Amino acid sequence: MASAAAAKTAAAAAAATTASKLRRVSPLFNRVLIRRHEPATQTAGGIVLPENTKERVLRGTVVAVGPGARNDAGHQVPMTVRPGDEVILPDYGGTRIHLDDEQQLYMFRESDILAKLHQQ
Repeated sequence: MASAAAAKTAAAAAAATTASKLRRVSPLFNRVLIRRHEPATQTAGGIVLPENTKERVLRGTVVAVGPGARNDAGHQVPMTVRPGDEVILPDYGGTRIHLDDEQQLYMFRESDILAKLHQQ
């Protein structure tokens, strides 16, 4: 029990550190900052998957969003994703953002996001 509590405390501290780093990054216009999730490298049964069999469509979690782009009339178009949303991303695209030890942060245009996942 003590080790589980210590792990939970360490995870909370890491999340707080990450949140403070992300406050320095504010996407502009219709840009979205996303933390990519690595595709599975092993099946539930323990079989290690080779690189060429990994899924090509990636998932990610929205970390921060810009205010939205402006249309031809000058009105701001609201964003359709919010921080915390789970999204599906194409295998290509996105600009990698380096923030100290954060490994998988990418900046995408909102239009590059393929879908938003809803929990049931």
